[in-house]
Amino acid sequence: MGLSVYKRGQGKYTRMVSSLGGAAIVAIGCLQLYRTLDAADVNLWVETMVPVGLFIALSVLMMWMVNKPNVADFMISAEGEMKKVNWSTRQEVAVSTIVVISVVIILAVLLGVSDFVLQLSVAWLVQ
Repeated sequence: MGLSVYKRGQGKYTRMVSSLGGAAIVAIGCLQLYRTLDAADVNLWVETMVPVGLFIALSVLMMWMVNKPNVADFMISAEGEMKKVNWSTRQEVAVSTIVVISVVIILAVLLGVSDFVLQLSVAWLVQ
């Protein structure tokens, strides 16, 4: 199979975002490796080419992984399911957020009052 794209056009965005996310993680790791090698005072070629080579190798591995049939089929079906999701409107999200914040504030006040009452009760019993 090599590096050909499995089921081209299907699951395109899921595979692309997964690859970019993995590449970002690999890039951060290679940057950290470069900084570590820079601090170790090694040869300039080793200092630069080891992280670059590792980045290229892991990028090719990632490209191979997202085009592996079982992984690609999973990503294709995941993207299909995400298209079926009924996303809430902006107004529904705003109302739900206000309800959650209100309930949290009310529960915090009730918990604070009960804690204060219990503290006073225990202090009265101890005296």
